[in-house]
Amino acid sequence: MLLEIQRQIAELIAENSKGSSALFEAEKALAEADYELDTTESKAFISAEGSVADRTAIARLKSAQVRLERDLRRAELNRIKLKVKTIETALMALATQAKLMQTETRL
Repeated sequence: MLLEIQRQIAELIAENSKGSSALFEAEKALAEADYELDTTESKAFISAEGSVADRTAIARLKSAQVRLERDLRRAELNRIKLKVKTIETALMALATQAKLMQTETRL
């Protein structure tokens, strides 16, 4: 049983190490999406005519697809963060279980 816990811990550690690079890639994608949204919305605002409220509304409409892409990148980042946190929680639980088993075998 202890060997099984050690194997699970090793698997979780390996999975968690992948998480840092996935987290970086998701943060990078979100930053790029934010940049794309800001650029698209600003260009649409500048090219629009009318009152400030009209220009703002037009810019938001023209950048809606880019905003959706940004929101999807943010959701992806949050999902990766949650998965990393879940892995860390599982690691702590398995480590605690292993320590308890070691204590029981010493008794």
